[in-house]
Amino acid sequence: PPKMLRRQRHFLPAKPRRRPPPRPKPSAEPSAPTYTRDVVRRVTNILRDHPWSAARPLLLSLPGLVWDSHVVARVLKTHPPLQKAFLFFRLAASSPTPGAAFRHDRYTYTSMLHLLGEAGRVPAMLHLLAEMLRAGVDPDAATFTTVMHWLARAGDVDAAMRVWEEMRSRRGKCRPTLVSYTACVKILFDAGRAAEGRRVFEEMVAEGLRPSCTTYTVLIEHLADAGKFQATLQIMSDMQDAGVEPDKPLCNILVKKCASAGETSVMTFILQHMKEKGIVLRRPVFLEALEALKASGESPNLLWEVNPHLASEGMEYDPTFSHLSCITDRSTIIYLLASRNWSAIEQMVNELTTRNVKFESHILSDIIQASCANCRPSCGLTVLYYSLRVGSELDRSAYSCLLGQYIRNDSFDLVSKIVERLIKHGCNLGAYLLSVLILRLGSAGHSSYAAHIFGLSPADQNVITYTALMNAYFQAGEVDKALELFSQMITNEISASAGTYEVLIYGLQKAGRKQDSDRYRRERMEMQWHRQYRDKHSPEDSLCDHLFCGFHG
Repeated sequence: PPKMLRRQRHFLPAKPRRRPPPRPKPSAEPSAPTYTRDVVRRVTNILRDHPWSAARPLLLSLPGLVWDSHVVARVLKTHPPLQKAFLFFRLAASSPTPGAAFRHDRYTYTSMLHLLGEAGRVPAMLHLLAEMLRAGVDPDAATFTTVMHWLARAGDVDAAMRVWEEMRSRRGKCRPTLVSYTACVKILFDAGRAAEGRRVFEEMVAEGLRPSCTTYTVLIEHLADAGKFQATLQIMSDMQDAGVEPDKPLCNILVKKCASAGETSVMTFILQHMKEKGIVLRRPVFLEALEALKASGESPNLLWEVNPHLASEGMEYDPTFSHLSCITDRSTIIYLLASRNWSAIEQMVNELTTRNVKFESHILSDIIQASCANCRPSCGLTVLYYSLRVGSELDRSAYSCLLGQYIRNDSFDLVSKIVERLIKHGCNLGAYLLSVLILRLGSAGHSSYAAHIFGLSPADQNVITYTALMNAYFQAGEVDKALELFSQMITNEISASAGTYEVLIYGLQKAGRKQDSDRYRRERMEMQWHRQYRDKHSPEDSLCDHLFCGFHG
């Protein structure tokens, strides 16, 4: 047989193999970046640790030192020794700078003026200010305020006011700031020129500048020095209305003034504000306040609650206080509450339960609300059981926070048990809170829990709670139970409101019982027609209409 000829295959020529590109030789590691804060720290250390003869060449050869306004001003603000700071200031102007010679500006001049004024070198400060003006550098508000402040501190108030007038005359170039006005008002008040100080304050307000907490502190300190403590409370109220909260320095100043004058009523008001805001006193002010309260025969409990870290101060010198362990426990609880240490609070409350120690109800309410806000309801539940055991009735807001937290966690069985325990201990939750609980349980489909809570408090069974339970039954699809409850309400001579009929009509329509819903719609129209001739409606009817009119599940 003829040989089978195989077809020759034509292959593409092999491509030359590519050689990988040569790897670059590893270069030297990049130098670490130089930060301004590091340069400023090195310059300050040189000025502090070396005499000027050795510091000058070190500064000129320091790597990374750029002779510009920002660096020079930051070095001066670290408060190096005055003489070497001034020599450094002069060196900066004469140092060789690449590109252009360095010239001092208003920032570096102001920093140096502040150092001279702080050291009491007022003539040197004024001489440097004149040099600044000759150099053509326009002072800004910070410059004038610095000079004005240190002139007043040196006792030359008239010279300080001349600087103020000079600043005001330059409104085109330099407008007084809030800090300038505040400094001027303080200077005038401290000098006993209260009328001028009030005029400057009114001018500041007319300029549209909003007073800061420092400005209000100056006003309040002046009023306290004049003995007008009730006026200080009005100023505090005004500043809070303006959205400015009193800070720690202001509260410490005012408590100190009140303690010195024996004004304990105003001091109590300030301490209550500090307790709400978590502000504490400095120890010397605390001791002054404690002595003032002892002298007036008033209880220092609030003072210790505000300052739990100082609760042991002065206790051994108080012969009228007989329950030191109770005060210590209270201070510890308040401290733990401020630090949000819920586990420690829970353990301490469990220990206090065995000792049957009673706390103020407002402290317990604060713990429950704060623990719920921080998603730690177990701590709040421990405090609640403790309060029931020792017989402390809490605020309704505390009950609402705790029950709401467990409802959001779908712990409906626990909610029912908590409400049952509260009612058995005589706690009056009120019809509104009960109706809200029944509504939330009904919305979650737990009509049995809702009915259980409804039956626990016969005194609160009115049109609001009846309507809430009807809605819970409709939500669970138990239409017949809802109608039976409505008949029971009418039998008990409780009149239905517009909100009740709203729940009935909507629930029956949703269940497909159109004939019944039409009947109750006609009843509602007849009820509304009769009501239009009444002058007043009961509070229960109004609240029920508010809750359920327009409510659909």
